[in-house]
Amino acid sequence: MNVKPASRMDLVQEYYFSTKLKQIAAMRASGIDVLNLGIGSPDLPPSAETISALATAAENPKNHAYQSYVGIPALREGFAKFYQNAYGVSLNPVDEVLPLIGSKEGVMHISMAYLEAGDEVLVPNPGYPTYRAASLLTGATVVDYDLSEENGWLPDLKKLAEKDLSKVKLMWVNYPHMPTGAKANKAFFEELRDFALANNILIVNDNPYSFILNDDPESALAVEGMKEVALELNSLSKSHNMAGWRLGVLVGKAEFINPVLRFKSNMDSGMFLPLQMAAVKALENPSSWFDELNAVYRERQQKVFEMMDLLNCQYDKNQSGMFVWAKIPANYQTGFELSDEILEKSGVFITPGGIFGSAGDGYIRTSLCAEVSVFEQAIGRIVSSLALSGEL
Repeated sequence: MNVKPASRMDLVQEYYFSTKLKQIAAMRASGIDVLNLGIGSPDLPPSAETISALATAAENPKNHAYQSYVGIPALREGFAKFYQNAYGVSLNPVDEVLPLIGSKEGVMHISMAYLEAGDEVLVPNPGYPTYRAASLLTGATVVDYDLSEENGWLPDLKKLAEKDLSKVKLMWVNYPHMPTGAKANKAFFEELRDFALANNILIVNDNPYSFILNDDPESALAVEGMKEVALELNSLSKSHNMAGWRLGVLVGKAEFINPVLRFKSNMDSGMFLPLQMAAVKALENPSSWFDELNAVYRERQQKVFEMMDLLNCQYDKNQSGMFVWAKIPANYQTGFELSDEILEKSGVFITPGGIFGSAGDGYIRTSLCAEVSVFEQAIGRIVSSLALSGEL
C-alpha cells in the first residue's frame, strides 16, 4: 500500500526539538548522561493553591463532561482581571477573551482563520519556528523580516515600509522576544500600531514571557489604539509553571477573535473543567509568587553567564525570559557547530540559534529550566573538556 502524505507536508520538517530529543534519548540509552539545557519547559511547580484547586475540582464527578469552546465565564473573567492588573488593559470577558488549549494552538488557529494561498505573512528572523510552519501550512507566503542585535532585536519598521506590502495580511511579533530575550517599549508599540494602520496589516503579539526576569511586564494592547489593529496571545505555560497543562489565551477585539473561534470550534472541544478552575486560581497568584520565581531564575542565569564566559560567548546581562541568548566566538562558523561540539565533548546540549532562523546562526540559546546543581555540573564538564583540549 502506497499512501502519500499531502504535498503541504513537504513545506515543513519535524520540529527540531522533537528530533533532538530522540537523539538525546538514544545517547542516554547508550550510557551517555546528557544534560539537556535546550528546551524551555519549566521544572518548577505551579502555586500550591493552583494544584489544590485542580485536585478538588477533579474529585467532583460532575466536572468531567465536555465544556464550552469559549471557556467558563470565571476563566474569561480571570484573564480579563489579570490583564487589567498586570498590564492596565481593559477587556470584555464575554467576547474579547478566548481561552486556548495552549497558545501554540492559537498560532495555528489564527493562521488558518486569516491566511490562505496568495496572502503574505511577516515572520521574525530569528523567531519562534511555529510562526513559519503554521503560515506555510495555510498556503500563504512567508516574508522574513530580519532582526539584529544592533537594532535591539526590534524590526526596522521604516525600512520594512519601503517594501511592497500589498499582499501582507498578518504580522507576527513576539515581545519579550524569544529567543533573544529582548524587550519592546511603548514607543515601539506605538510605531507598530501606525505601521499596521498604514499598511492594513493585522498584528499578532505573542506574549508568554513578560513575567520572567522582567521588572516591567507589558502588553502591546496597552498602547492606545492597538486593539484596532492587533491581537495578543498569552500563556500560563512559562509565567505560571503550567507548560503541560496547556492553558493559553487570545485577547483582543471581538471582530478579530470571532473568525478564530469559528475555526477553533471545528477543531477541538473546551478544556477540562478542573483545569479551567485551577487556571482561575493561578491567575490570582500574588506578586510575591512571581518575585520568588524570578529569584530562582536569576540565580540560574548567573550560572549560565559563567558557562558562557567559559565558552567565550558574548551576552546581554539585561535580557529577559527563561533563556540566555549568547553570541558565539569568531572561531566557530555557526551555533550548530558549537552546540554539536559541546554535546560531543561534554554531554551538554545547548540549542543552536540557527533553528530560529538564519539571523540566529551566530548564536546559541541556553534554557534556565534546570536546577543550579545541573548548571554547576555542566560547567564542570565544560571545564574538563577544555582542559583536555588544552584550551584552559
